[in-house]
Amino acid sequence: MSLTVPTLHATRLTLRPFESEDKDQLFELQSNARVARYWDAPPWNDRQQADTFLATCVEMAEAGKGARLVVERTSDREFLGWCVLARWNAVFRSASLGYCFTENTWGQGIATEASQALLMWAFETLPLNRVQAETDTRNIASARVLEKLGFIKEGELRQDCIVNGEISDTWVFGLLRQDWEQTT
Repeated sequence: MSLTVPTLHATRLTLRPFESEDKDQLFELQSNARVARYWDAPPWNDRQQADTFLATCVEMAEAGKGARLVVERTSDREFLGWCVLARWNAVFRSASLGYCFTENTWGQGIATEASQALLMWAFETLPLNRVQAETDTRNIASARVLEKLGFIKEGELRQDCIVNGEISDTWVFGLLRQDWEQTT
């Protein structure tokens, strides 16, 4: 079952499927050590990683497992980052939310606005009951984004990741359909 990757519109943003022309901006984003600071993988150092990422976007949609979208500012089409609804499981009616944005967007509500648009599409399109998201416990800004979206912190995975020899913990957040419907 294939999943149609949508183009979505928010107040300031357009979310659209990835294209091959996004490869350079994607590599720049993912190779930035500050952006990747709290990721479960080191910053990219090989441009081939962008090709693999783009191929995975197509495979995910074709397998019906999710949708990863470019987030750009509507006014000038500037690449700001991406967000994803992944690991769609029709049996459990669950999925995961993720996002990654350029440093110049931090603190402007871009992650919240983009994720809200993606969640609205997901809850309207899929028979979702639960969306899960995780963030490094040191990434307070990401935790705030999730809380603004209505996610509830459900637990902590101790020493969940080791990236470049650095051990980190992960917070797990959950958003249920009933919680989403109460906030929208």
